[in-house]
Amino acid sequence: MPHDGRARTGVSAPGASGAGTADNGSAPSGPEAATSDRALTFAGAALAALYAPAAGDEELELLETTGGAPEYRLPKRLSLSGGSAAAHAFRTDRPMWLNAAALAAYPEGAPTPPRARTASLGALPLGADGERLGCLVVVGAIADGFDAGQQRFLERYAVAVACVLRAGAEDSPLSRALRGLRVGSFVLVPDTGLIEADDALLEIVGITPDDFDGKVDTLLAHALPEDMPALMSVTEPSLHALGRRELEFRVRRPSGEVRWLSLSCRVPASADDEPERVLGVVTATQVKSRGVDDVSRIQWLTAALDEAASVGDVGQVAVTALREPLGADRVALADVRDERLMVTLLDPPDPDSWPQLWRPQWRSEWPDAPISALPTLQLALRDGRMDLWPAGTAVEPGLAGVGPGGLAVLPLPAKGSVAGVCLVGWEEPHEFIPEERSLLTATAALVGQALKRAHAHDAEQELATLLQRSLLPRRLPELPGGTAVARYLPARRGLQVGGDWYDVIALSEDRIALVIGDVQGHSAAAATIMGQMRTAVRAYAVEGHPPDVVVAHANRLLVGMETDLFATCCYVELDLEEGTTLFVRAGHISPLLRHPDGSTEEVLIEGGPPLGILAEAEFPLTAVALTPGTVLALITDGLVEAADLPLDVGMERTRTALAGADPTDPARMADALLGDGGRREDDVALLLLRYDGMKTRPIRAGWVVWRLPDAVMHARRFTARTLRHWHVQEAADAVLLVVSELVTNALVHTQGAVRLDLVLRGNRVRVSVSDSSPRAPAKPVIVDWESTGGRGLLLVEAVSDAYGTVPVAGGKQVWSEITVPRGEPATADAKA
Repeated sequence: MPHDGRARTGVSAPGASGAGTADNGSAPSGPEAATSDRALTFAGAALAALYAPAAGDEELELLETTGGAPEYRLPKRLSLSGGSAAAHAFRTDRPMWLNAAALAAYPEGAPTPPRARTASLGALPLGADGERLGCLVVVGAIADGFDAGQQRFLERYAVAVACVLRAGAEDSPLSRALRGLRVGSFVLVPDTGLIEADDALLEIVGITPDDFDGKVDTLLAHALPEDMPALMSVTEPSLHALGRRELEFRVRRPSGEVRWLSLSCRVPASADDEPERVLGVVTATQVKSRGVDDVSRIQWLTAALDEAASVGDVGQVAVTALREPLGADRVALADVRDERLMVTLLDPPDPDSWPQLWRPQWRSEWPDAPISALPTLQLALRDGRMDLWPAGTAVEPGLAGVGPGGLAVLPLPAKGSVAGVCLVGWEEPHEFIPEERSLLTATAALVGQALKRAHAHDAEQELATLLQRSLLPRRLPELPGGTAVARYLPARRGLQVGGDWYDVIALSEDRIALVIGDVQGHSAAAATIMGQMRTAVRAYAVEGHPPDVVVAHANRLLVGMETDLFATCCYVELDLEEGTTLFVRAGHISPLLRHPDGSTEEVLIEGGPPLGILAEAEFPLTAVALTPGTVLALITDGLVEAADLPLDVGMERTRTALAGADPTDPARMADALLGDGGRREDDVALLLLRYDGMKTRPIRAGWVVWRLPDAVMHARRFTARTLRHWHVQEAADAVLLVVSELVTNALVHTQGAVRLDLVLRGNRVRVSVSDSSPRAPAKPVIVDWESTGGRGLLLVEAVSDAYGTVPVAGGKQVWSEITVPRGEPATADAKA
């Protein structure tokens, strides 16, 4: 049965028995107080005090104190208009950091008794959402003041205290805030291998209190093997290790998660100069924070490069790893490509910081920089060995001024070759010590391997981006009665291209088709099928087929491809003038509607099976009427379904987001539906349409042309009568000419029914003649004075403002648009 290590060690925490308290405040006691004391001690704070406004906001009142130095005393009240550091920080909303000498200038509010004159003090304002909540005062028992690391921790502590106050906590805000920072503490007895660890430390590592037996080995078992040497130097301290020590290490929690932890410890000497205890604190940290020793630096560099995906990311990590730790003034990173050096990163980026030769041509490629022109770099790259050039070394003009005080040339090895070179330069004379040489060598090896991976990653992403752009629409068409926006997000794994697709197809001047689909899987094969299906659906749609026929044709095409993949699809045809919508669903998620009143619903569609399964599958039509202001959302399952997200829950979340989004900006509405862009297991495609209705409703008239000898005459009479009724006689000559030619061509060159349609929208008249032949009319190549025909289409094209041919179901439609020649738009009060 496991034992409680805290009971077995018999070690009590320093300062656990008391903490300074005010009459109107309280301090934690027991283990909680010990944890607070240890954490504050390692932050350099012997005492922390919380002041809040009181007495009509004219004073700061001491609410609570905590810490391991009860001998310090602070005033219970401070005037806000006085000269104390706390009042000054509260008024200016800026922290103050005072060493013992600077603290002498602020006698009001300084700690007592007199020996506190050797103390330091920090005053940090507390605020949240623009509201000033008080001030945190910390007292340090050293005269030199708080160092940068201690200041950062205490600033984090102040933010946590402000959050606790903002939440309305009434008891022990200081202790609550410290627990929120997830700071664990321990007391280690090296000779026995026993350790006293508080509950916070056990939670950070991933051990329950009942499973902890109080042994150091139990904690070390969770550390990664490569971090064990650094940790062993803490658990087995030697005489030269007395003092403060900081390092970073990693632990693997029971869930498999790897977590970075920051450890700070000190070994107080006993009377016989033998270490008796190791006192320390542990906090969860980010990968990008670095320790002060070389082991921690290499650990950080390894982890940071592992996360660096692109060449730019690798360059930034290299600059962070080299420039600040080595005190360098310049860092340059370049690739080796075809015996030339291509600069990928220069730090600092200011041209004035680099040699004069580089300033006129500030570009990605070094001016006149084949490797043969730079002997210093050529030698280093040939040998694959680091070169260190001290101050005053003569180098070629291309490198002169990069490092007048010292220059390090680091070849970046990668898999038997050299991926690039890194230059580190100093302005002032610099001495290369052995520790720096080791750091430079290790950094070059790690950066070279990462650079090789990054080049492969960038090439893959460039290919994926090019493929994705070629498979999806570059832009959506502008619609006369609505606004369409689309979003596509690839899965955050593998190739950044997948099988989701969308499209907006203009079928006529007032009819469009919306389509969204998803091919099974996430691979290049799925992307290939996706491109073929999108092209096929568009081709069938513009031929004029109804929605169910379009989807049925696409289904038979996919079945005939003999692929193992299937696809889902939702096809929508919308009449922008009337608002009538026809839906066809093939195994896809139902679309969503957001009504003008903000309510949402799923469109209940009787769907068919996915495409590519049954060749003779049927896909029924569902009709829905839209009112202006309605938003139609077509989505793929990557948005609403995941391993930890059931489909019904995801659909409900999306409906809630759709209801709460602002329909006046469809682009922002689409971004709101995508959420925070967290980890995605699948592609996400989203197509939104806000239906606004046609601002100018067209006036229509139609005529079925009978195949009679005088058919053209009847068509001209119908046209003239319609134009008079519409009061647009000004365009009659051109329109009658177009009608004569197009109807004559249809009667002479085609068989079957012929129909004439006239549409007036604004000040434009559209003439459309439909017939049963799919062949487009051909204009003559040569027309001379002896020709007896062929001039008709040339005349139509000459008098028309626009002219064209579109396929329709069972044939084609030849159309012409003519502008009414008058200043004001034509109107009509009735339909013919």
